[in-house]
Amino acid sequence: MFESYGVVNIWTYVAGLIVIILAPGPNSLYVLKTGASQGIAAGYRAASGVLIGDAILILLAYLGVASLIQTSPLLFTVIRYLGAGYLLYLGLGLIWAHWGRTSQPSEYIKPKTEKVFRKSLSLSLTNPKAILFYVSFFIQFIDNSYHSTWISYSILASILEFCSFTYLSILILLGSSLTHYFKQNKTLAKLGNGALGLFFMGFAARLASLH
Repeated sequence: MFESYGVVNIWTYVAGLIVIILAPGPNSLYVLKTGASQGIAAGYRAASGVLIGDAILILLAYLGVASLIQTSPLLFTVIRYLGAGYLLYLGLGLIWAHWGRTSQPSEYIKPKTEKVFRKSLSLSLTNPKAILFYVSFFIQFIDNSYHSTWISYSILASILEFCSFTYLSILILLGSSLTHYFKQNKTLAKLGNGALGLFFMGFAARLASLH
């Protein structure tokens, strides 16, 4: 189908991509949490941060930044710990906001919304494994003999963004549908945010321990 544009084994790529997108991660959990706590509009702001972050990482991978990170252990370590630190900050922030101090019930439903896009974009850009993944995964489906590999990257990136947008939209709608449960059950809301905080801290520990 796309062989004439330097893309090979497109259906294998799509199948692998779906499995990867469905795997739980900090980006998808943050979008789900935002949709549940702040509604559909905020959920899509979070999703846009994830999608733009992925696009930037794919561009950096195409430009060869991934190779630079891969060949520079110090640079990789610095970025890795920055990413882990940010995930830890988000996790601790969630737990503290709902367990560490007295809060009004409305705080869960009406948190600050101005940082949603920035947080989701930061989550995407502070994961050094992501940019290396895009190189190692994408390169398997690109014909390097093709004269304009940027077209091949663009096709693969467009498919990834479409699949991600579809999945994130499902999470946003699912999260939004749970909002009234959180409004009516403060304990459930606190438990949900505590669990998300622990998940973010777990992702931080995993990222910090990877080599």
